[in-house]
Amino acid sequence: MADLKDPLLPPKPSSSSINSRDPPLPSRPSASGRPLFQGMDFLGLKKRGQGVRSWIRVDTSGNSQIIEVDKFTMMRRCDLPARDLRLLDPLFVYPSTILGREKAIVVNLEQIRCIITADEVLLLNSLDNYVLQYVVELQRRLTDGGDLNRTGGGGGGGGGAGMGYSHGFGGGTPSPDYLPFEFRALEVALEAACTFLDGQAAELEIEAYPLLDELTSKISTLNLERVRRLKSRLVALTRRVQKVRDEIEQLMDDDGDMAEMYLTEKKLRMETSFYGDQSVGYGSSGAGLSASAPVSPVSSPPDGRKLEKSLSIARSRHESMKSSDSMTENIEELEMLLEAYFVVIDSTLNKLTSLKEYIDDTEDFINIQLDNVRNQLIQFELLLTTATFVVAIFGVVAGIFGMNFSIPLFDNEGAFKWVLIITGICGAVIFCSFLWFFKYRRLMPL
Repeated sequence: MADLKDPLLPPKPSSSSINSRDPPLPSRPSASGRPLFQGMDFLGLKKRGQGVRSWIRVDTSGNSQIIEVDKFTMMRRCDLPARDLRLLDPLFVYPSTILGREKAIVVNLEQIRCIITADEVLLLNSLDNYVLQYVVELQRRLTDGGDLNRTGGGGGGGGGAGMGYSHGFGGGTPSPDYLPFEFRALEVALEAACTFLDGQAAELEIEAYPLLDELTSKISTLNLERVRRLKSRLVALTRRVQKVRDEIEQLMDDDGDMAEMYLTEKKLRMETSFYGDQSVGYGSSGAGLSASAPVSPVSSPPDGRKLEKSLSIARSRHESMKSSDSMTENIEELEMLLEAYFVVIDSTLNKLTSLKEYIDDTEDFINIQLDNVRNQLIQFELLLTTATFVVAIFGVVAGIFGMNFSIPLFDNEGAFKWVLIITGICGAVIFCSFLWFFKYRRLMPL
């Protein structure tokens, strides 16, 4: 990736090109002659206690540059609240989130944390490989899409013959270039997150199956500890994949949220309504003067102004409701895009679920093996206890004959032999009786 950093990360622009929408900020020259705080509102920074951050900006043409903007300037630039910018802070760990706002889409998907507007994509400047790959892939798709549009030969809209396709992130599925800019940027982020999670799931599978097979053949403390760490990683990865899946599913279930993410369409509609209001304002003012001239050469009647104001408010409300209804009905593009990556992330989740089920089956098998060994030990202990009881009979007989009293049996020289024979036969009969009882009650297989 080192060769990609040079074209990707150009030199820092001057303070006049940092934010073209804001007025140029005053800079105080240092001893070397350079501006001391280039691109930074020093007074606002001192008052608010917020430092500037470096962002990678990619426009609709695929051009990238590094800008340095503080938090409040970014909030004004993208019309975002402070809580949305906290989702992009690398110092905090937040679950995956996709938020559709009035002028931007806030994306927090694994390593990809960016703000997508109708004109640009803003990412926190990072040397992470996935961030650089996201920028390079987005630039490639925008450039290829622009070339296809220029050389497409008058392709018709809505998926006609002039539709071009670009390859996906890391060899994924192709995407049509007629999608709006914000959806193409969102698609690259979704594809990067799905590819990253699927890659981690594949690595976990490669490591898990041999380890589980080794554990079934040899149960040891080391193998059990390795499986425990593996299961902890699996649970954490499953939780992350499940959060991305739930976020996509929640967007697909809410037509209003999907309609809110059509930033290019909202921008064009706002510009059209702005110029339309200006033309209507000029026409209404002229009509008002001509209509009110016979009555009063100074001003129109108050009732006329109130009526005109109420009519304009009603017209704007009607247009906004109509546009929202049309956007709600025309969300097939975003719905198809989200559905495609919902299938991908759901496949990754199924892969992790299958791995978890295999681990659970292995644990059940190991528990069955341990239970079997435990049962064998119990049976062996039962046999030993029975044999000990039989041997204890000899101890009782020896204790009886070892007492300090005299009987005529002691004078017979062959009496000791018969005592041993009779005691052994009684012990054997008792032991066989115990074995028959165990077999009859099915306490052990005999």
